[in-house]
Amino acid sequence: MKRILAFDFGASSGRAMLGTFSDGKIAAEEIHRFSNDPVPVNGVLYWDVLRLYHEIRTAITKAVNLGGFDAIGIDTWGVDFGLLDKKGNLLGNPVHYRDHRTDPIPDEVFQIVPKEEIYKHTGIQFMHFNTIYQLYYLATREPEMLKRADMLLQIPDLFAYFLTGVKKGERTNASTTNLYNPYTRDWDRELCAKLGIPERILPPLIDAGEQYGTLRPELCDELGCKAVPVIAVGTHDTASAVVSAPATEKDFVYISCGTWSLFGTENDVPVINEESVEANFTNEGGYNGTIRFLKNIMGLWLIQESRRQWIREGQEVTFNMLEQEALASPAFKCFIDVDHPYFESPGNLPGYVVRYCQETGQAVPETRGEIMRCIYESLAMKYRYTFRNLQKLTGKTYHSIHVLGGGIKDGLLCRMTAAACNANVLAGPAEATVTGNIAVQLMSMGEISDLWEARKVIRDSTPLKTYEPVSPEDWDAHYDQYLKAIGKA
Repeated sequence: MKRILAFDFGASSGRAMLGTFSDGKIAAEEIHRFSNDPVPVNGVLYWDVLRLYHEIRTAITKAVNLGGFDAIGIDTWGVDFGLLDKKGNLLGNPVHYRDHRTDPIPDEVFQIVPKEEIYKHTGIQFMHFNTIYQLYYLATREPEMLKRADMLLQIPDLFAYFLTGVKKGERTNASTTNLYNPYTRDWDRELCAKLGIPERILPPLIDAGEQYGTLRPELCDELGCKAVPVIAVGTHDTASAVVSAPATEKDFVYISCGTWSLFGTENDVPVINEESVEANFTNEGGYNGTIRFLKNIMGLWLIQESRRQWIREGQEVTFNMLEQEALASPAFKCFIDVDHPYFESPGNLPGYVVRYCQETGQAVPETRGEIMRCIYESLAMKYRYTFRNLQKLTGKTYHSIHVLGGGIKDGLLCRMTAAACNANVLAGPAEATVTGNIAVQLMSMGEISDLWEARKVIRDSTPLKTYEPVSPEDWDAHYDQYLKAIGKA
């Protein structure tokens, strides 16, 4: 029986899962969970990566005490990075993508390289925190930092370096930078040159399923573990999640639903044309050279941050309470554009919902339940809007949607998604990212033959739930109202 240690880092927490593969099924047990708290210092928002590395070491010790493991894989979010000097030491804590330093940077970049040209080279959705804009900020505001830098490593690659001493970049995460060319499957050196970004700091690239290396000998001695391989899984968490989509056919749609909602499909080649740039869809790397053609949409962050605000105000409120209050509130009263800049950063998110509705001339939500109903229905309508665009851009018709990840625990959102999109929602697995992480490690070790066998194993290992559309005509009747509210009428 193979034992796999999988680390999954999200925007607010991380966990280590000890996976097993036996009798054709994957099982996973959480052995360590920890918070991932950004730290504001002197007006800059940082990730506390050394603390997170300490948690990795703690989890390894726990796994050793539970009988050991045969491999390690790490997945995290995309775009962010650490810079190393020539001695391999961090030049500073990685900056959080929600920091505001890059807010004005895209407009500056587009004056040098038009956005259409950037998209033609990379096929990546325009988001102000993409790595390209973070590096341009450094090139123009802190050039000494880049001069001192010897290597850039994205967050999962940085943790792998701490564990192995090997400096490599994995392609699924590299593809989120806006500096990766999906045709050449390498860094786009022409873009780097035009923007003054030193290509010498970009690491050599490896594919998901390859090894970074094995655990450092001194680490093994200290923690009492074997020198097992650290495998580059789909190190971007969505890449790992999509591996676990329990699809039975090649053409399928998924929503990887967590803090963000990643809505897309799996293609063999990128879709880069005038229509896809207008729709601002992204072409990110997937396992086995596939392309995750998708749209980044704000997700459960809207609900999580609203609850945090109410708790800050002294209200005791659970997610279940918020769902019940939403259900008891009037339907289709108002809508928000869930991707509006108001909703990007921590703060009084319920207040921003009210403000958005006031500014767009809509009925204003007055209670917690009405605010939550607005958020839920706006998310479902955004999924409908994106579903329609996806079918138009691919020229394909899809009849069901795989919802993956923690969002499947939110039955109200799943039901609304099915009705709004008029498509069956197939929910599961809940631990999509970790399951995909484990599956890639097993494929790398030869325990599972290929991606489609992995998906069969996952289907056999995971209970799935189907939501059928209920009263989709109600959503049809209010779709124009939604489009007007987001300025798309």
